[in-house]
Amino acid sequence: MEYYNKVIESVGVRFLKGNNYKIEKAVSVFDYSETENAIILLHQGVLKFGEDQELVNEGEILFIPAGRRLAISFGSTGKKSEISQEHFIENKRKYLQTISFKEIKNLEEDSITIINFEAKVFDVVNFFHSLGIPPFAIRFNDRIATIIEDMVKESEQNTPGKERVMKIQTELLAIEIVRHILKNRLFVEELSTNSTYFKDPRLIDLFNYIKKNIGGDLSNKVLAKVANVSEDYVGQYFKMLTGINPQDYIEYQRMEAAVELLRTSKKSIRDIGKEVGYKDTAYFCRRFKMMYGLPAGKMRRRESLINV
Repeated sequence: MEYYNKVIESVGVRFLKGNNYKIEKAVSVFDYSETENAIILLHQGVLKFGEDQELVNEGEILFIPAGRRLAISFGSTGKKSEISQEHFIENKRKYLQTISFKEIKNLEEDSITIINFEAKVFDVVNFFHSLGIPPFAIRFNDRIATIIEDMVKESEQNTPGKERVMKIQTELLAIEIVRHILKNRLFVEELSTNSTYFKDPRLIDLFNYIKKNIGGDLSNKVLAKVANVSEDYVGQYFKMLTGINPQDYIEYQRMEAAVELLRTSKKSIRDIGKEVGYKDTAYFCRRFKMMYGLPAGKMRRRESLINV
C-alpha cells in the first residue's frame, strides 16, 4: 500500500473540460479516442464500447485512458450511424447537444456527461496511458458518479475559488479511479509490470530529458548518455521498465506536445511539427492522423470547440 501511496503522490492532475450532453442521434464511432483521459457518465440511454460492444448501464461510467482507441456507441433510439472519429468531430452538433447540469437532471432523453482531465507522473508521463490499461466500465461506484456531477456543476459557475475547487475535485477523481482499480483487482498484471518506472531514478531522468528536448535529437545514442547505459542496451532497458520501446514513447510525447500547441497557440501546422521534432511536415501529418484518427487541422478545430 505504501508503494501505491507513493504513486498517487507523484501524479499531478489538471481539469481540462467537462460537459453534459443530450444525445440527439444514435451513433457508433468505430475509432473513437481522446487525447487526454476521458470519463463518461451515462445518465440515460445506451452506451456500449469495445469490439464486443460491452454495455454500460445507466448510472455507470466508462473510463478511457488517454490515447486509447476503441469502438463506442451512443444512444438508444433509432438506427445508429456507423462513422469515423473524423466524421464525428466534424458533425458533433448533429449527435450531441450541450446542455446545463440543471437541464440534464430533469431530462428524460438519452444523456451523458463527459469529463476530460490530465494525470501525469512527475509532470512528465501520462499516468493512465503508461499503465497500459484498456478502456473499462466503472460499475457500482456512486462516489465517482457524484464527483463527476459535482465537477460539471462547479465548472458552470462563476464563483470565487472555482479553479481551486476544480483542482481538488480532479485530484479526488483520479484517486478514486486508482482506488477502484485496486479494490476490484483490475489489470493486476498491467499494474505490476508497467508501474516499475517509479523505482528507477535513471528512467525519471530520461522522461524529464525527453520532455525538455522534445524537438531535438532523441536518438538512442543520446538517451544512452542520459541514462548512463550503453547505446545497445538503452532500448531494452527502457522497454523492460515501461513496456514500450523509447522511440514509440518519444513519438507519443511529441504528438501530445503537438496537441497542446494546437490547443493553445495559433502556430501553423508546419511550425508545430518542427517544434516537436518533425522536419518533414507531410510525415508529421501522416503520423498525427495515424495516431489520432483525424488530421492536425481538424484536431485544432475539435479543441477549439471545447464547450460545444
